Amino acid sequence: MRPMRSIPLLVLLLAPLLGCASDVPPPATAQAPAASLATPPQAPSPPPPPDVAAAVAPAAPLSLEERVAKLQRESIIVDTHDDITTPILDAGFDLADSDPYAATTLAKMRAGGMGAEFFSIYVDERFYDHPTAHDGGAARRALDMIDVTYQQIERHANELQLATSTDDIRRAKADGKVAILMGIEGGHAIENSLHALRDFYRLGVRYMTLTHSKHNDWADSAGISPPAPKPWHHGLSPFGEEVVREMQRIGMLVDVSHVSDETFEDVLRVAKAPVIASHSSSRALCDLPRNLSDAELGALSKNGGVAMVNYFSLFLDPKVAPALGALFKSHGKELGALLAGHLKPAAAHAALVKIAGDALPRTPLSVLVDHIEHMVKVAGIDHVGLGSDWDGSLSYPVGLEGMDGLPNLTRALLERGWSDEDVKKVLGENFLRVFSEAAAFARATKTTLSGDGSTKSID
Repeated sequence: MRPMRSIPLLVLLLAPLLGCASDVPPPATAQAPAASLATPPQAPSPPPPPDVAAAVAPAAPLSLEERVAKLQRESIIVDTHDDITTPILDAGFDLADSDPYAATTLAKMRAGGMGAEFFSIYVDERFYDHPTAHDGGAARRALDMIDVTYQQIERHANELQLATSTDDIRRAKADGKVAILMGIEGGHAIENSLHALRDFYRLGVRYMTLTHSKHNDWADSAGISPPAPKPWHHGLSPFGEEVVREMQRIGMLVDVSHVSDETFEDVLRVAKAPVIASHSSSRALCDLPRNLSDAELGALSKNGGVAMVNYFSLFLDPKVAPALGALFKSHGKELGALLAGHLKPAAAHAALVKIAGDALPRTPLSVLVDHIEHMVKVAGIDHVGLGSDWDGSLSYPVGLEGMDGLPNLTRALLERGWSDEDVKKVLGENFLRVFSEAAAFARATKTTLSGDGSTKSID
């Protein structure tokens, strides 16, 4: 409902001219001649001036497209997982490129009304398992990805702005820029060092996904496809619990996407501040261990956290997993090389088309909206957001293949009867709340970043 506008002072000043006569009789006067006592005919009241009429007339309701445009303009759209950093580092991609198959470009950011984007500091397990003199290890890979993120921000300073807080994001929106943030994907990136964790925070990293697709030395992963891998730790090890505590003490968001169910339970047991799932969808609608169960969504809601919906069709559409499994069975080596990187998006797309053809079904946008609505139903409207997995997956819903498709998502939510306020929450406000609360918890500890930092190490 639109707030009622206050009556302008001009209306009060014009009241005598609009027929607002007093009921108090005039004072007695001497008898006047009869002719002077006759009541003159009353002229009709003049219509109110146009500006007064406009002030009191109800505004015409906005059309659907006007509401979409307004929401795109006013909302701070936050996406918590974007893998464009891999082609930036491995293939020399630049955000100013006009690559039609890149989900993330400056032009598409503008077209989609993007407010804040988390560049994924994704560290493939091979950098931890098999470090080399050329590529280095896991921490070195993370540092290289952080540097190319800074490189893009500095190259395109008129459009991008580094952000490390909610205030930074809101300031970037006010300045007409896109806020760029960073989140580490894969806790093996810290190489079992809390010192490294704090250094990554200093460089601007504001969340860490505890695992990727494999277990690490202190936390179990959900894997990618069923069955989930046999556990090593049955959740978090004692050092893994210390990692969670230290992350929350310094204000780094704990990310439970990719973790096993037992790890999820341990995180929620240890956590004292809200946590996030940076890119996970609903297991009830697409039964994969990487997605969140309804019980996990409920626990995340009680924690005050937020689940960010993944756009990768594999985690949305049950029809995709069998097709993708068959494709990997017949072309696993080629797809493995493709997913390893070293290609710009257009080249990667061409290679995928050559390998897969039309093997993967096209997922309608409505399937993604079904996930959002189910997760809202279970966790509540204040606990769901967006975590696209753009430029790191093989397929996305029709109409949401890139940032320029974001108005399509806004339109789809409105068409299902969503209020503007609820759309804004899912587009970004829910994450901004959690981000602020995590920072507030860190401030409340009244500790210094390294001076009071944990010195525990892995057993």
